[in-house]
Amino acid sequence: MIKITRNKVTIGALAALLSLTSCQDYLDIEPKDKLNSDQVYRDIFDADAAVVGIYGKFMGLAEKYIILNELRADLMSPTDNADMYLQQINEHAVTLDNPYANPKDFYEVINNCNDALKNFQIMNSENKMDTGEFNERYSDIGTLRSWLYLQLGMHYGEVPYVTEPIANIDDVQNENLYPRLALPELVNQLIDFTEGLPYSNPYSAGSTLVIDVDGYNTAKFFINKECLLGDLQLWANNYTQAASHYKTVMETASNSGSDSERYDVYRVKWAEIASNNDLAVGYIRYREQDAQALVNNNTQGWRSMFAREQDALWNTEWIWSLPFDSNFAPKNPFIDMFSNQGGEYLVKPSGRAMQLWDDQTQRNGFAYDARGEKFSYNMINGQPVIMKYLFKYIDTDTQLPFDIFQTGGDWFLYRAAKLHLRYAEAANRDNQHKIADALLNFGIQNAYTVAGVTDVTDIEQTHLPFPYDFDARQGDFPFFRGNWYRNTGVRGRAYVERAEVLGDSLTSIENNLIKEGALELAYEGNRWGDLVRVALRRNDPAFLADKVYEKLYNDGNPKASEVRSKLMSTNNWYLPFVWKEDE
Repeated sequence: MIKITRNKVTIGALAALLSLTSCQDYLDIEPKDKLNSDQVYRDIFDADAAVVGIYGKFMGLAEKYIILNELRADLMSPTDNADMYLQQINEHAVTLDNPYANPKDFYEVINNCNDALKNFQIMNSENKMDTGEFNERYSDIGTLRSWLYLQLGMHYGEVPYVTEPIANIDDVQNENLYPRLALPELVNQLIDFTEGLPYSNPYSAGSTLVIDVDGYNTAKFFINKECLLGDLQLWANNYTQAASHYKTVMETASNSGSDSERYDVYRVKWAEIASNNDLAVGYIRYREQDAQALVNNNTQGWRSMFAREQDALWNTEWIWSLPFDSNFAPKNPFIDMFSNQGGEYLVKPSGRAMQLWDDQTQRNGFAYDARGEKFSYNMINGQPVIMKYLFKYIDTDTQLPFDIFQTGGDWFLYRAAKLHLRYAEAANRDNQHKIADALLNFGIQNAYTVAGVTDVTDIEQTHLPFPYDFDARQGDFPFFRGNWYRNTGVRGRAYVERAEVLGDSLTSIENNLIKEGALELAYEGNRWGDLVRVALRRNDPAFLADKVYEKLYNDGNPKASEVRSKLMSTNNWYLPFVWKEDE
């Protein structure tokens, strides 16, 4: 039995743990055909092995997660190399044998979660782990299970909600045994369960699951519970509750003794103009009118958040991210998916997505959004290549792989910009339009400044109770530095002009937020859910159907109108819930 007995292990050892296909693979090192539960849930180290094994199995869903959430929506298109199954996903004409539409692998992870949850309860009752250890691990795996079910709900419309381990996973398809819940009812069930979990913070710093691995800390390998709770409440249209969960995460470092954390962590901070040591779109100082002076490398600026090592600046943006290692399974799926250099190049940015970026104007007057062709995708050998997952693989100077055998990378799951956009969506629906607009555009301080006033005692802050309390004061006479004084807004950090509010504030700001999600978060696995959530909220299928139509029409797909007509019925948004029992 392998036990984690100290806070440092080698990168290979941890990668091996994360690469396991199941808890059983990790634990089954004894020369027996099968281990009984009393042999695998004996102490805290066994519990840790179960958690790590589940996350290893979970990593196998990365490819499907991106394909379903992006190719079904409007920002991603199949290349000429794509097979018929990817074409089906793109055209919303999925056949029952389409492997991308098979929900079975989601349920295999869910079943692992159910087994662990049941056994964690037994361990706690038998004093094999203390209450604190139980609360952390039970809540982590419970939240991950809720995340999986939310994904299933948004893609399949109605699914079985199974909360106990089952011997034969194929039984999930039997509606007599496991009746299906429609998406709204499923979300309510998930809220009841997840809100009731005993622990909502990240793993404590002293946990045996939070370890340093050759300079890489594991703390953000695990789902953020408050973020998921915010998402669930947002799907349920419970806006104050959603904003409260999101704001809790946004305030993660408010009581930190370090200024670099207190003012920067999850704040979407301003650009460091002199050094460009930031995550902002920026130019070399005094050369803002020179397109060649765009800061575009793996260690500075907006692009670097997808390429840099897990340093202090990385930690100000990333909330949940999982690494792939070249030497261990599961294989990084994103190189084959995206790269035309050493990969299969199966999907690419849609023409519609490229146009969205080109329709923006930078604050120096340049008529494009650098988050588009410069960062989110590049033209390589005349082909548009999605780059967010490839900066550690492709040398952008030569446009060739650094080393075709070094295929490590990351699965990007949640970051500060997404948090701010989701919070703003909730705030806007909760009649806090000014706050929502500020976080979208140029930040709290900019929105709450009064021209000509130098005493900021009573300005540059919202004067509202939680979750709408922001203090962005920056004054010298008297001296003030509010926790949010460096916040610059999502578009401010992206160095693009503000998104104007036209007509009704609620609808206009919501439209702006969803568009910004396309510009900022493209290919990170959020788009389908964003479109479904808003279209359902508005009872307006055209909100979703029109965007998919525009993608297909722009791509010259002759089925564009047919697909739009189909998507005008919400029943046609969802995938068939079926799998082959021998798969």
